[in-house]
Amino acid sequence: MFDFLSQKFSSIFSRLKTQTRLTDDGIKEVLEKVHDALLEADVPYGIVQDFIEEVKKEVVGKKLTHSLNASEMLLKIVHGKLLSFMTGSTSDGAFSFHMPSVVMVEGLQGSGKTTTIAKLASTLKVQAEARGKTRRILLASVDFYRPAAIDQLEVLAKKAGVLFYRSPLTNPVEAAQDIVKKFHAEQCDILFLDTAGRLHVDETMLEELKKIDARIKPKYKILVIDAMTGQESLKVAQVFDEKVGFMGAILTKMDSDTRGGAAFAFRYALKKPILYVATGEKLDDIEAFKPDRMVSRIMGMGDLQTLLEKADEKIKKSEQEALTSSFARGRISLEDFAKQIDMVGKLGSLSNLMQYLPGMGSLKMTPEMLEKGEKEMKRFRAIIRSMTPKERVQTKLLDASRKGRIARGAGVSVADVNTLLARFEESQKFVKLFKSMGK
Repeated sequence: MFDFLSQKFSSIFSRLKTQTRLTDDGIKEVLEKVHDALLEADVPYGIVQDFIEEVKKEVVGKKLTHSLNASEMLLKIVHGKLLSFMTGSTSDGAFSFHMPSVVMVEGLQGSGKTTTIAKLASTLKVQAEARGKTRRILLASVDFYRPAAIDQLEVLAKKAGVLFYRSPLTNPVEAAQDIVKKFHAEQCDILFLDTAGRLHVDETMLEELKKIDARIKPKYKILVIDAMTGQESLKVAQVFDEKVGFMGAILTKMDSDTRGGAAFAFRYALKKPILYVATGEKLDDIEAFKPDRMVSRIMGMGDLQTLLEKADEKIKKSEQEALTSSFARGRISLEDFAKQIDMVGKLGSLSNLMQYLPGMGSLKMTPEMLEKGEKEMKRFRAIIRSMTPKERVQTKLLDASRKGRIARGAGVSVADVNTLLARFEESQKFVKLFKSMGK
């Protein structure tokens, strides 16, 4: 997500950090690079021009060329303008559905609309359970044009552990009304209604959506758009807004090779918020869109807050506390090292984790490099599992004979065992430094 922009911006601004004073030519060169990066990210030309002009106005007002910390001030100006463009005139607060609610979900065929509905349902269910509550969530569909759509939603509802209803009616408008009656009869908290899409925007689809909207009067209308379609997604959103209306959008396929232009430009172009972004096929591959954190990623500053929240969701507190205790003592064992690797695995792939870490945006990590890292972590897990509990605690016991036995048990070479031990020693040094700094 935003990998392309993050790499570009990190490269541009990492050079600035070593400079204190900036000349007019230096500022002009930076802004030209920002301009080109946004165009390459498929941000519409007019929006790029508006953004650069806004930055220029503030640069002139601040008189950067006469300032001793000009580079830092320019960074702050660009950061502020990015945030302004992605949030609008006022900062978008964290979005939450009010209960009870009927949510009508719109979008073109292929945008990932049906899967996204299941992700939303799963997210709300998990969030409620974390607070010790339960939510009665109902999923239903009036997409009678794609025969497998309703079956797909039924399967996903079961997987998410939420309710599903199939209306016996075949007219989309009548079926929608029947579904809402079921929602009230079952005393559900929220209904996500999947509507029919098309490969392209057409009047028949839009008229149907307008009729459904008029009949059931949903509290929320949400548009699902495919981020991979770039500027075209903005045009699609504008048509939906004019003909049917919606209060916010969900961008899908943000884990793909999309360059992030649609996400950057959406709020500015549509004057409506992005509510969530979907980043994969799994039910938990969705997250609330928080512009301040996204801007931080784009600027190469990472997003540690989101990473910590994910850790709290997926890693038990007792496991986190045990590892923290080891760090506090200034020493870790291979058992602790294995737990570190397992924790990283629970948080997702290396490519997914990279986006949250400060300074990683400027690193051009190829898919091959990331795949190599993933394989190395799997080897390390297998090697540690092949050790006895005593060997994991006392690595000095690992002589040539023991290393050979461990390598055979893990199906690796002795060289791989030595690589693990070298990595472990590096971690030990870091832990000792961590303690000496009084962290």
